[in-house]
Amino acid sequence: MLRRRHLAGAVLALGLLLPLGAHAAERLTVFAAASLKNALDEAITAFGAASGTEVVASYAASSALAKQIEAGAPADLFISADIPWMDYLAERDLIEPASRVDLLGNTLVLVAPADSDVAVTGIGADTDFAALLGDGRLAVGQVDSVPAGKYAKAALEKLGVWPAVEAKLAQSDNVRAALALVSQGEAPLGIVYGSDAASDPKVKVVGTFPKGSHPPIIYPAALVKADPARSEAAAFLAFLQGDEAAAAFRRAGFTVLDGAAS
Repeated sequence: MLRRRHLAGAVLALGLLLPLGAHAAERLTVFAAASLKNALDEAITAFGAASGTEVVASYAASSALAKQIEAGAPADLFISADIPWMDYLAERDLIEPASRVDLLGNTLVLVAPADSDVAVTGIGADTDFAALLGDGRLAVGQVDSVPAGKYAKAALEKLGVWPAVEAKLAQSDNVRAALALVSQGEAPLGIVYGSDAASDPKVKVVGTFPKGSHPPIIYPAALVKADPARSEAAAFLAFLQGDEAAAAFRRAGFTVLDGAAS
């Protein structure tokens, strides 16, 4: 018994909750932006091994996930690919305000199939997207709702090239779907996150959008309000702000923000 208490104390000190008795069968549900899949799957595996808590992730566009949470979907934790969709839930009193943290950052890149001969030297107002696309389309997330699509539209507008590409868009339900269009050769170019490009060897980055061309790409995370509150969910959020998860995020191409491990 004494050994068990010491072990539980050590795990709690790391921000984890050792599941004992009924808690061993607990399952957490995380709603997360599609772009997080590779890195978050790795973090989930590590957390499960350390804590014994099962975590199940549902990946989709942040917009779709926020709407599902609003409709009563049973999520314990939400990680959005932009601030507005987290604000959307906060305004409806659906997240725990004190738990909210800006977890990650990312870059916005232009990708082409790995065997493409497209070459771009910097992305700016003089980039001729229409010529680069030819008869093809530019794969993006839905520009009015999906964060990656919204960032893409903002960048194209800022650079003054939106009118040249607006009619050439192939809009997808989430950023991974946009990536797949390029990876499978169905679109000659796409705008995705740097982490997405790093996850798929069938695409290559042909340019990075200047930081000032779009709002900062920030992934906020927060606990979804629950009664009673679930300590396992808080423990997992703490784990995501620790060194082990940070290493997984960095390997996947994300930037770890000050709210998480340094």
